[in-house]
Amino acid sequence: MSNLEQIKTQARERVWKSIAQSGQSISSIPSEELEALVNAILDGVMTLIDESLEDAGLPSRSDVAAADVLSSDEKILWEGRPFLSILTHYQITTERVRISRGLLGKDRDDIELVRIQDIDFQQSMTERAFGVGDILIRSADPTLPETRLNNVKQPDEVHEILRRAMLNARKRFRYSVQEEM
Repeated sequence: MSNLEQIKTQARERVWKSIAQSGQSISSIPSEELEALVNAILDGVMTLIDESLEDAGLPSRSDVAAADVLSSDEKILWEGRPFLSILTHYQITTERVRISRGLLGKDRDDIELVRIQDIDFQQSMTERAFGVGDILIRSADPTLPETRLNNVKQPDEVHEILRRAMLNARKRFRYSVQEEM
C-alpha cells in the first residue's frame, strides 16, 4: 500500500470516528448511503487539500503519487562521453549526475540532482566550431562542490536536460531554495 493510500485510509477512519463521537444518530441512514456520504466528504476534503497545495506551489497528491512511481525507477535522460575520450563517461538520470572514469579500473562520482545549486555552460570559439562545450555544476555535495563535464557534444541541449531534471527532482522531493538578498 502506498503512502497516499495509507493517508486516505487513515482519513476515512477519522471521518467514521468523528461521526461516532458526534453523538448523532445515524441508524436511520442505510449503510450504503452512509458509506457513499463518507466517501463524498473524503473526496471533497482531498480535493481541497490538492487545491491548497497547488496554490502554495507544492506538488499535489497526484504529483506525489507520480513521483513515488518515478523514484522507484531511475531513468537515464542523457549519456555521453567527452569529445575524443574513451576513459570518461557521463550520465544524467532522473536522480543524479554520474561520472565514470577509467578503462580497467573504474572511479564513479554521483551528484544527487537535489544537491545541485547552479548549472552553467561555457563554450570557447574553438569548442563552438566542433559543437562541444563544458558544463559547470556547483553543488552542495561535500566531495564534489564544483564539477565540470568537459567537451560535451551539444552542451546547450545537455544543459537544458540537466536543468529540467534538477527542477523535477526538487519538485518531487519538495525541496526549495531561498536566496538571501
